[in-house]
Amino acid sequence: MLRQICCSGFQPFRQRLLPWLQSTALSRSRATDRVQPSAIRHVRSWSNIPFITVPLSRTHGKSFAHRSELKHAKRIVVKLGSAVVTRGDECGLALGRLASIVEQVSVLQNQGREMMLVTSGAVAFGKQRLRHEILLSQSVRQALHSGQNQLKEMAIPVLEARACAAAGQSGLMALYEAMFTQYSICAAQILVTNLDFHDEQKRRNLNGTLHELLRMNIVPIVNTNDAVVPPAEPNSDLQGVNVISVKDNDSLAARLAVEMKTDLLIVLSDVEGLFDSPPGSDDAKLIDIFYPGDQQSVTFGTKSRVGMGGMEAKVKAALWALQGGTSVVIANGTHPKVSGHVITDIVEGKKVGTFFSEVKPAGPTVEQQGEMARSGGRMLATLEPEQRAEIIHHLADLLTDQREEILLANKKDLEEAEGRLAAPLLKRLSLSTSKLNSLAIGLRQIAASSQDSVGRVLRRTRIAKNLELEQVTVPIGVLLVIFESRPDCLPQVAALAIASGNGLLLKGGKEATHSNRILHLLAQEALSIHGVKEAIQLVNTREEVEDLCRLDKMIDLIIPRGSSQLVRDIQKAAKGIPVMGHSEGICHMYVDSEASVDKVTRLVRDSKCEYPAACNALETLLIHRDLLRTPLFDQIIDMLRVEQVKIHAGPKFASYLTFSPSEVKSLRTEYGDLELCIEVVDSVQEAIDHIHKYGSSHTDVIVTENEKTAEFFLQHVDSACVFWNASTRFSDGYRFGLGAEVGISTSRIHARGPVGLEGLLTTKWLLRGQDHVVSDFSEHGSLKYLHENLPVPQRNTN
Repeated sequence: MLRQICCSGFQPFRQRLLPWLQSTALSRSRATDRVQPSAIRHVRSWSNIPFITVPLSRTHGKSFAHRSELKHAKRIVVKLGSAVVTRGDECGLALGRLASIVEQVSVLQNQGREMMLVTSGAVAFGKQRLRHEILLSQSVRQALHSGQNQLKEMAIPVLEARACAAAGQSGLMALYEAMFTQYSICAAQILVTNLDFHDEQKRRNLNGTLHELLRMNIVPIVNTNDAVVPPAEPNSDLQGVNVISVKDNDSLAARLAVEMKTDLLIVLSDVEGLFDSPPGSDDAKLIDIFYPGDQQSVTFGTKSRVGMGGMEAKVKAALWALQGGTSVVIANGTHPKVSGHVITDIVEGKKVGTFFSEVKPAGPTVEQQGEMARSGGRMLATLEPEQRAEIIHHLADLLTDQREEILLANKKDLEEAEGRLAAPLLKRLSLSTSKLNSLAIGLRQIAASSQDSVGRVLRRTRIAKNLELEQVTVPIGVLLVIFESRPDCLPQVAALAIASGNGLLLKGGKEATHSNRILHLLAQEALSIHGVKEAIQLVNTREEVEDLCRLDKMIDLIIPRGSSQLVRDIQKAAKGIPVMGHSEGICHMYVDSEASVDKVTRLVRDSKCEYPAACNALETLLIHRDLLRTPLFDQIIDMLRVEQVKIHAGPKFASYLTFSPSEVKSLRTEYGDLELCIEVVDSVQEAIDHIHKYGSSHTDVIVTENEKTAEFFLQHVDSACVFWNASTRFSDGYRFGLGAEVGISTSRIHARGPVGLEGLLTTKWLLRGQDHVVSDFSEHGSLKYLHENLPVPQRNTN
């Protein structure tokens, strides 16, 4: 047992359990176990951990409609299937996994929730102990009677399940007691049979006992009394709230959940959840939300490797519990990457397993939207370039024609956001006539540049006679663009997706709900003129960003547009999906000793004050030491004071001043407001070193009249955009002539800086031959490789 626990991946519990394991003989105990029906045993220790206050009160009677509501669950039953509790060899318990589950239950219990466990494992634990007893007994007998030192091969008889349960119950409970004690939580065992629910007096007694245990902050651990329970008989149960029979732990958990009016039942098994066909089959898809009446669309497979019931039994029990007012989630409790937090993830509302709900959403699920975007995007890519351009032109026209409706929707968003959003975010949220006109102009630029984007030949090679290879541009696939407080982002990204033939999933911030809705409707109206309306989808369901980032089979690229925190969260959450974006916009401007007095103040003012919330706004001003206490330096400071810019002094700058502004807390700060860090450097090389150390590889500028110094800066600064005598605010797709951008990438991939149409394309290879086989090119073959470069069709630049 010690080896098993130390080899598990559960470090926090292992450190606490090790002293207990060193002092107990539980794993080698051969004491006789006697289990009494309906017995109750509890640990005589009381919790001294203060509760975390959480708003958990709710009236039972109706199940939760959405996953996001599960965090309000007060009373929770966790059912541990046999496959979760037992090892792969079915003899003994999966101790590391069990310890992880206990810790999660303890965390929730100490938050003030009322936790109950329905557990399997007694049979497996007892089988391990009985096999040990039989082997030991046989080895002693053979040693006494054979007269030989070698023992013959010993056959282990088939062990009867009830005997195994009787031998394993007390050991299983002792293990639970020891584990819960590590968190100062008391646990109590309750063994039940079907009669305990069908006999009215016993049912009232059981109910009273459970309520009393929960009142005293004790975790009840419930199991069927497998030592005495009769074999399951076929019956017509699950037809009504009061007739379910307890024939396995699935039905027991459902009955217990309804009897105790629990808010949530979590059923842990060895599969991810409920699939529309047996898991492992080619077309099997995990069902995120299951609704009553959907059973006909599901094909059930065989039951798990251990245990009494299969997935069909779990679904029947879950639907019965749902009918009784308890929400249900079926999830995987055995996967090593998720089992350490599967229970807490479910309670937090994350998309884990299959959630049973009685409320069907009005629109399609996000998975269905992903499939529609995929198929719609493929149809979009097959259109002629002129047809895609026509869609974009029509969308540009709609932005101006429907201006009043758009601004009215935007006004609703601004009114609802008043007092909740900071001033910079409100500015981003706001739309105006001039913004819509600029958007329309940008969209028409995209339409003009999209004529030969998809299917453009990049390279042609003659491999051999009549064997020619082409490399052509193609769409990436399905893009997921997540944006905050920027409704003007939606038509920009939509136009770029249309021009590049990509399907698109859009997830906007709730603060722009009304604006996003009407802009999406206009985009779909434009797409409809060529029958590809479904290529662009707006996610309106309560999907968390983290859940969207897990749809790796539906999404090919994630593009976040928003705060640096949003980008970092998405980069952390995305599993297996590339993320294009920048986490921070820490832009620098270096004022050289040979800078022009007339240019410096204009460039600093525009870079910092024109739109301080933008990611391409100036955040750190580096000044050559020789400029201190000069008229140029004084002009810069006076201008910043007039513009009400708060100055933060870098360490070197502060050392030159007797009374300095507040010293900067970090040189790696994106303020996003009228605040600016000023630091002093001795040379252009020191400025470059500072940018590389504290910058974010976004946009950096040099102001100088010395061309040699400027070129040195341009060549040596390793950022996506490097400028000479120009504002940082030029770092923008529209200003670059790209029409619009999906974002600014600071990653060192094919698309860097403002990402327009070209950044949303990848390539594929087309090979045209005439019965060519590789063997013809072998040493003794009849053909030779030519590898001749062929002319590429000229690109239309009009």
